[in-house]
Amino acid sequence: MSTRLTLNGKAQALQSDPGTPLLYVLRNEMRLNGAKFGCGMGQCGACTVIVDGKPVFSCVTPLGALEGRAVRTVEGLGTPQRPGRLQAAFIKHQAAQCGYCIAGMIMRAQALLDKVPHPSDDQIRQHMQPNLCRCGTHHRILAAIRDVADGGKA
Repeated sequence: MSTRLTLNGKAQALQSDPGTPLLYVLRNEMRLNGAKFGCGMGQCGACTVIVDGKPVFSCVTPLGALEGRAVRTVEGLGTPQRPGRLQAAFIKHQAAQCGYCIAGMIMRAQALLDKVPHPSDDQIRQHMQPNLCRCGTHHRILAAIRDVADGGKA
């Protein structure tokens, strides 16, 4: 039995057990390594992806819950040669220190910007709150998001 979903705009039929967390399917079956294993309990956000326009923790989302849904990962935003707008802003603002949380941060921020293209600083801070950065680059992360929200003027 397969689970059918759309992954980064492409229809997929995934063969993993429906109870397998999406994070493991992405990394092991699809070879998409952007989302990271952080805590395994949906508390840190390193594994954040977008499902039907909303950020979700892929480490606690079973594959079977995604039948017919659209999943977007950081790999779906751009490439190293042609990064997406948000990815480019994170690079420009040097938002990554160790980089472990960055894919999850970018995906949570992308979900906000897709819904609210010009969020206030309070909206950005509140929306980003579930994702943790242990390196303390929060100000740079917020600056990168603000840059995109302001149309790249920062």
